[in-house]
Amino acid sequence: MAKPRVRLALLGSAAVLTAGTLAPAQFVGAQPAAAASYEWVALGDSYTAGVIQAAGDVFEIPRDGCERTDRSYPQVIDRDLGSLIELTNVSCGAATIEDVTFRAQEPIGRNVPGLPQDPDYPFPPVPPQSEAVRAGTDVITVGAGGNTLGFADILVKCLELGSGSGGVGTPCKDDLADSVPGRLATVGKDYDEMLAKLHERAPRSRILAVGYPTVIPQDTSKCQYNNLRQFLSITSGDLDWLRDDVLEPLNKTIEKSAGTQDSATFVDLYDSSRDHSVCDTGKWVEGVFDSDDRPALVHPNARGHHNAADRITPAILGALDPS
Repeated sequence: MAKPRVRLALLGSAAVLTAGTLAPAQFVGAQPAAAASYEWVALGDSYTAGVIQAAGDVFEIPRDGCERTDRSYPQVIDRDLGSLIELTNVSCGAATIEDVTFRAQEPIGRNVPGLPQDPDYPFPPVPPQSEAVRAGTDVITVGAGGNTLGFADILVKCLELGSGSGGVGTPCKDDLADSVPGRLATVGKDYDEMLAKLHERAPRSRILAVGYPTVIPQDTSKCQYNNLRQFLSITSGDLDWLRDDVLEPLNKTIEKSAGTQDSATFVDLYDSSRDHSVCDTGKWVEGVFDSDDRPALVHPNARGHHNAADRITPAILGALDPS
């Protein structure tokens, strides 16, 4: 699938990224405009779109309610790769796998339970994200599954059930554990259908199935009960359960689905972010509130998106030039 005329451009981009340097803005601006050699479509939920203020500013005016931010990983990679690739980013906060595959979504903007409503809400529906994929699309990245699992709802329920517990016990696990296998089965089924749909729309495209980063540390004693910038009222026992029985199996479900499709590759973000959870000093994921006390509801910050970009960029370059 690689085009020989851009082989050197691919290698040059990889070298620049490996060195961790970017071409100066004035140098880039001095180059003559040229059509991008490849087309990339970014699909996904809030972990792709950015959404929270700690992941940058919403750059689309007028807002559509999807809350794509300028320091989210698609935008970071787009700036890094420059004219090599043309990005179409239709990721959207709160998107389910079905919203990616076939269903129009009604974006929620920055509505957060218990806080004032987003002044621009409600937003018009946005088309199913898969409609942005064309027959000539070269690479697709997709980060979805958490909302199909219902992770936000689980999180809110754990906050409610842990309130007043003193951090003791596993009230959330006791209430919700029986529902998790069925939720994961739905994720697997919907993910298989999504990958098939994307392959149908772009048979020659490489699909990069992006997993979720580490959110909860292995040692949950790092997490302070009732800390607003961590997990607030979720108990240590429930955090262990969420990590072992909900979030890690979610990544395994996505990886398994990607493994059944010849056109798909799983991109792991979990291992590289192990020491940068919500409860770590150098966090790449914010807690219920971020370090500036703004709503974050457990989403990656700009550093987390930069790490994602560091993992996804080589996968994109490899997909474009597999030799």
